Amino acid sequence: MKFNMNCDEATTICDKNQYGEASFIEKIRLTFHLIFCKYCKAYTKQNNILSKLFGNYLTPCDGSEQLTEAEKKELEIKLKEELKKK
Repeated sequence: MKFNMNCDEATTICDKNQYGEASFIEKIRLTFHLIFCKYCKAYTKQNNILSKLFGNYLTPCDGSEQLTEAEKKELEIKLKEELKKK
């Protein structure tokens, strides 16, 4: 198992961990990285603070706000038109 990682990997795992998506091994690797990297440690701390502050204002999606098939088709056509322009 490779314990060392760069800061990009560490911040990605930090984000995954925040949403409960990080594996046990990733959590161990992140902890090891945070021992030595003050920048990622600060990022993790700030990330947690912001999540706690804004988490109270988020409403979970229950699926009732999904696009209809007609709206999906219309959006797909518009995206294809925009891609052709570029």
